[in-house]
Amino acid sequence: MYGEFLKQIEDFIFIEDKPEKADVIFIPGNGYPQMAERAAQLYRQGLAPKVLPSGKYSVTLGKFAGVLDKRDGYNGNYETEWGFLKDVLIKNGVPESAILKEEQATFTYENAIYSRQVTDREHLDIQKAILCCKTCHARRALMYYKLLYPDTEFFVSSCCVDSIDKDTWRETNEGIDEVMGEITRIIKQFSLMLKKN
Repeated sequence: MYGEFLKQIEDFIFIEDKPEKADVIFIPGNGYPQMAERAAQLYRQGLAPKVLPSGKYSVTLGKFAGVLDKRDGYNGNYETEWGFLKDVLIKNGVPESAILKEEQATFTYENAIYSRQVTDREHLDIQKAILCCKTCHARRALMYYKLLYPDTEFFVSSCCVDSIDKDTWRETNEGIDEVMGEITRIIKQFSLMLKKN
């Protein structure tokens, strides 16, 4: 019974789809290059004509937290998450003309809100989208983007950037705390949204 309970948690939090041809690739703001590297790989495979990284900086810090991995390859003076993610995309073969701009968002819900404003302004009909995000963040990111794009079919392409994934999260206190923290954030944030509506 306990094993089944843990499997239900894993299946809820960790999402991984086989990407299909889409209209856009979304990248919620962050300081890790892996998600933008994955998006660039998918772009080069011809899976989407546009990539939309999103993010100003962390609302809790009030500034860009800095590059959190592979600093030797990405050592620019980045003021926003979008600026950093754009640099990663360009260095991995995505032309600047294919990169859309959103650099107002300071948390995940805003990533989705402002991304929707960008795609609406560009008159893009997003029927299918790929979402490149962190493994532990996949469910919450998908819920927010799906809220703003209710008619869009999403394919989640997640990246493990901190050794916490579906197979390893139970092995360390950090992994357990990360997953439980995501569940708590989902419950709190979406409960507040439901109360407002």
